[in-house]
Amino acid sequence: MSDLADLSAADLSRAYKSKKLSPVEVTRAVLARIEACEPHINAMYIVAAEAALKAAKSAERRWNRGKALSPLDGVPVTVKENLMTAGDPAPIGVPIADMTPKETDSPVPARLREAGAVILGKTTMPDYGMLSAGLSSLHGITRNPWNLAKNPAGSSSGAGAAGAAGYGPLHVGTDIGGSIRLPAAHCGLFGLKPSLGRVPINPPFLGRVAGPMTRTVRDGAMLMNIISRPDERDYRSLPYHRTDYTRNLETLPLKGLKIGVITAMQAGLPADATIIRAVKAAAKALEAEGAIVEPVQGFLTHEMLDGICRFFEARSYGDVVKLKAEQKRQLLPYIVEWATWRARKFTGDDVMSGYLAVQAMREAAIATNEPYDYILSPVTCPVSYSAEAHSPTDDPHRALDHIPFTVAANMSEQPAASVNWTFARNGMPVGVQVIGKRFDDAGVMKLCASLEVLRPQQKPWPVVG
Repeated sequence: MSDLADLSAADLSRAYKSKKLSPVEVTRAVLARIEACEPHINAMYIVAAEAALKAAKSAERRWNRGKALSPLDGVPVTVKENLMTAGDPAPIGVPIADMTPKETDSPVPARLREAGAVILGKTTMPDYGMLSAGLSSLHGITRNPWNLAKNPAGSSSGAGAAGAAGYGPLHVGTDIGGSIRLPAAHCGLFGLKPSLGRVPINPPFLGRVAGPMTRTVRDGAMLMNIISRPDERDYRSLPYHRTDYTRNLETLPLKGLKIGVITAMQAGLPADATIIRAVKAAAKALEAEGAIVEPVQGFLTHEMLDGICRFFEARSYGDVVKLKAEQKRQLLPYIVEWATWRARKFTGDDVMSGYLAVQAMREAAIATNEPYDYILSPVTCPVSYSAEAHSPTDDPHRALDHIPFTVAANMSEQPAASVNWTFARNGMPVGVQVIGKRFDDAGVMKLCASLEVLRPQQKPWPVVG
């Protein structure tokens, strides 16, 4: 397997400009990596080899003429299955979906094509994106390249696995409760959940965002430069702010920066001791550089976490209850149970009180962050869990117990990212979360870039196959 598949987007862009590398040879190398690893990992729903090579040849001609469309022209990228692409079905992880190919690209793929990026294909996701796991009734089991017996998490499971395995440098996931950050943490990647509306998405929904999943913060910033460009189809879009997220990326002044540190919430699973040690070590490293670090009490209550769970259950119940018995049998039983076990008895008050609990979560998250420039916290609760598990609890009656550190940022619209800090004794990655104030996406990436510099020496990326 060629080392070309492991080069960063920044390295590839420089090599294309100097004509030391060709987008065609790089694309061929990445496709070879995918072919070698997919029997073990199962991260790809669609591998569009022919279309990718055609796009790479066009990029090669543009670079040779000195007319590249962007720094990412010719750079390989994958997109999550639910980010619709022209000519491809988007079944959202289930075999009972309408498999009619989509007629147009959704915003993220559209921006990538306009920039000349080479879309390699679509990555896997669990049923309806409802799991923080790599299980799907359509796609099967997606495994973690660091240990094939372990889960990559989800719902951007394929994107996380593809990034760790070296299926090119750039991957785009979506996140409504942690679905970028959780697999980024479990797979050792940088993953950014942008501020709501920063990256246009279609269809938009409460808390739903798309964002980069990459091996380096700089590559994530390069990707943000492209996918944050405007698209009128997202009615939640923020006013477009033209900025270069790579500018001064590694130069955030740390002296005097106020950092709050959360290591426990009042609800959900507790974070493993290994993860808490990593968060405290990251905070100590920032403090050594002059940052002001203070412990902060966790704000998420049982009422808030149960409220968001009721909200999602009610949303999904409306879809599942309409299905015929044969269709339900084709879904993961875990999903059917989660969506129906108590939602069938919900009253209007149950649903409305759940929604109000989500609003309380939003208010508490903003208030907690207000005295600080950034918050550090765990991303995940366990370091790892079985590839066959639907979640760390594997219990549909406790389906969201593992997201106490991630879900609030979706509801509060704040940017939040996972950056790998160290590795546990079992060799699995341990990520740290950085949460910023609303709209400060650039600042979150800058602090993550600082943590990349300060963190302990990293392990080589896993070799699979």
